[in-house]
Amino acid sequence: MTHPLTRRTLLKASAAAPLVLAAAGAREARAMTYKATLKKAMIRGKPTEEMLAGLKACGFDGIETRASDVSPAEAEACRKVAEKTGMTIHSVMRGWMHFNGTPEQVDATIKKTETSLRAARGFGAGAVLVVPCRIKGMAMPQPWEFDIAFDEKTGHLKRVVQGDNAPYADYIKAHDHATDASREALKRLIPVAEECGVVIGIENVWNNLWVKPAVFKRFIASVGSKWVQAYFDIGNHVKYAPPTEWIRTLGSLIVRCHVKDFQLKPDGHGGKFVNIRDGSVDWPAVRKALDDVGYSGWMTIETSKCSDEEHSRRLDLIFAGT
Repeated sequence: MTHPLTRRTLLKASAAAPLVLAAAGAREARAMTYKATLKKAMIRGKPTEEMLAGLKACGFDGIETRASDVSPAEAEACRKVAEKTGMTIHSVMRGWMHFNGTPEQVDATIKKTETSLRAARGFGAGAVLVVPCRIKGMAMPQPWEFDIAFDEKTGHLKRVVQGDNAPYADYIKAHDHATDASREALKRLIPVAEECGVVIGIENVWNNLWVKPAVFKRFIASVGSKWVQAYFDIGNHVKYAPPTEWIRTLGSLIVRCHVKDFQLKPDGHGGKFVNIRDGSVDWPAVRKALDDVGYSGWMTIETSKCSDEEHSRRLDLIFAGT
């Protein structure tokens, strides 16, 4: 039996169509699967059983610890506590170093990094986060003005903007020096990293270095060792280029990820850090890019003010690609 199509029938069908499509889209999102497996972590100080058990109850798998100067024996004791609670101490945050400083500063920060590498071995961690150095105090382009060309052989900058680069001559000189000095310092650290079985993860924290994906990749790759890789901070790089561009460029060089969000101003010129999923980061696109480059590993939340329970919930949404 057939029924004539009336105007009312057509209107009802048209009104229902978006709902049907939305439902189909929701089913597709729920059905989406990823090859890579991600793990949830928070940043904490020296781990205790109470701290780790609380995070475990919220759905976390582990932590990155700021306890970078502990002895190997202290670190091993913490690892046993983590194992007791079913948690992992996956990384050690060493932080700012001065690989472009005076010889005395370089030697001192290399020793600090070696201490952190040995602590990481005790913790059972696979990585130490290091920010090699920073440059400042000279004229430099705004984040949205950078248009970099560099020498593929040396990593030295040929230009940082289109047109006249004379105003940025000091910046280019300082950048090239920091690149060379950091590479040499990291090469000195490779034997200890290999001995400990711990990767040195290089992170950019608005230190005015390697501000575009290709430049950062060139620097990491130029060290020439699997013991030096990229610690990619999703929020730190938003003002320079979309996170997906960084991820796809760095690819297999990414050893760990920090999860942060950044809200750009309407004109794209600057902004501020906000809670994850509240800013300008396209999280579904980030999730897909991570999967496309084969990143399976730790996603550690930094500088977000939600409760641990809410952080865990938001990470679940990110991992699901929604």
